Amino acid sequence: MDIHILENYEELSKSAAQLIIKQVKQKKDTVLGLATGSSPLGIYAEIIKDHQENHTSYKDVITFNLDEYFGISKSHPQSYYHFMKENLFNHLDINPNNIHIPSGETEDIEQECQEYNKKLENYVIDIQLLGIGANGHIGFNEPGTSFSSVTHYVKLDEKTRTDNARFFHSLDEVPTHAITMGIKNILNAKQIILVASGINKADAIYNMIKGPIDTNCPASCLQMHDNVVVFLDKLSASKLT
Repeated sequence: MDIHILENYEELSKSAAQLIIKQVKQKKDTVLGLATGSSPLGIYAEIIKDHQENHTSYKDVITFNLDEYFGISKSHPQSYYHFMKENLFNHLDINPNNIHIPSGETEDIEQECQEYNKKLENYVIDIQLLGIGANGHIGFNEPGTSFSSVTHYVKLDEKTRTDNARFFHSLDEVPTHAITMGIKNILNAKQIILVASGINKADAIYNMIKGPIDTNCPASCLQMHDNVVVFLDKLSASKLT
């Protein structure tokens, strides 16, 4: 892993964004794997800023999102479809037909998983962006998830639901299930960028980098990939030294 420890969240966001922007400039039909949550917000802000100031175009870029909550509509303010629209896509010149996000509204979740996998099989993701959960999850691949998993329906760990409750009015409103790309899907990317900030991520980062490759820490699978770039602030990296 190529590990960068930056002063703060703003600096790590700028550094990670520059890798993505450089890729898009070099290859106009870049395929990006995108993440949600608080970790990538700074990156998306930098991408939008560059697009507005330097006119980097995303009209031919293709995107695949990692995951989506199950059982809430696209219009729900905490759906990842809504998140991506508000925090990135509405501010770029990307073709809506090139945006792929799993559906959490489907009545046949297994069919949705199969169809998303089929879409992924038609592309190779150039850069997969990841955050990391305090329990080591990537996407919604919770501890115990097989490293050979592909897009699947998952029951969310209570730790994950508790961590995400800050985005909802109460824990009761946080969905109990989600659809997520599997670990195998993630590892198929040419390059993986993972970002983390805050002391609450320190244990997960330590286990991801220094711990054994074990499904108890899903992110430890990244040790098996030969092109992973990690951007950390000093707090999230505090247990590495």
